[in-house]
Amino acid sequence: MSWLSVNGTNQTLERALAQDDPRDEDLAQVEIALLSIIFVTAGVLNVGLLLVLWRRRKQLSRMRVFVFHLCVADLVVTFFQVCPQLIWDITDRFVGPDALCRLVKYLQVVGMFASTYMIVVMTVDRYQAICKPMVTFQRRAAARWNGSVCAAWCVSFIGSLPQVFIFSRVEVAPGVYDCWGQFVQPWGLKAYVTWTTLVIFVLPIFLVICCQARICRTVHTNFHMKMHHLSSRASSVAGMSKARVKTVKMTVVIVLAYVLCWTPFFTVQLWSVWDEQAPTHSATFTILMLLASLNSCANPCIYLMFSGTLPRRLLSLLCVTQTHQNKESNQEEATMVSSLYISLKTLSQSDCR
Repeated sequence: MSWLSVNGTNQTLERALAQDDPRDEDLAQVEIALLSIIFVTAGVLNVGLLLVLWRRRKQLSRMRVFVFHLCVADLVVTFFQVCPQLIWDITDRFVGPDALCRLVKYLQVVGMFASTYMIVVMTVDRYQAICKPMVTFQRRAAARWNGSVCAAWCVSFIGSLPQVFIFSRVEVAPGVYDCWGQFVQPWGLKAYVTWTTLVIFVLPIFLVICCQARICRTVHTNFHMKMHHLSSRASSVAGMSKARVKTVKMTVVIVLAYVLCWTPFFTVQLWSVWDEQAPTHSATFTILMLLASLNSCANPCIYLMFSGTLPRRLLSLLCVTQTHQNKESNQEEATMVSSLYISLKTLSQSDCR
């Protein structure tokens, strides 16, 4: 799939240059089936994790706040990128007015921006917590801790605005309309794909790698210092550092999942617009688009894997009624035991008298 495909059009760059070519129906059926699985899986996992975190909103740590907003961003990707792509694969054309076309295109890139930059602010927060703990403590005491989250959403909403002006409902063939992007020839599409690749993928990954390198260096240095200066206080500090290191490991895994899912897509897409002889087979773009879509499923799985009690809480959402009944049963049992204890105590006191 080309960049236009991921942003809502079900046609590849190859079909954009030759719109009369019929699509591969067998490939479309496979894509519909896989996108349906990804859509349902990503929706269930992210909504379930959001519900668990929302129920514990008064006890959310900084890391869980970032994960909460990362789930929201992944849901935007799920409902405004995966779902539209699924619908367009079914209908083969965009069905809706021009305003809906522009809105969907805008929200698609908002989701990509938000999921990417939420990982960035999450990594920067871990960098400050590990490498500059005193500065981080002072900032937490003096200011609200969700400023970086707000900044990530602001960048997402503002950075996606060009979508509203680039894409519209246009006539791609006599009497046939689709949601399509119009670019200045011959450099418009190249500039668009290059710019979005830089701001959504290259720059964020560069920032994340720099922060992770500093974090690993600091953790390695602190580990050797504690090995040579053991004391009763050092053991407690080591325990605190262990918890922080765990969140760092989780962040690293989230970053790796993002890189693995999106690197092939951005690489091939950039190659396809700059090299006119580059292969642009539909099957290749389809596989890359599906791989990129898996990132929305991976993030909640990674967080649940690194959490101790949250997986059980997530499962409990599937059996709320049974849990509620068990709770009532336990309360009744506790009441009976308490009443029996009081009765026996009263009886023993009367015998002593």
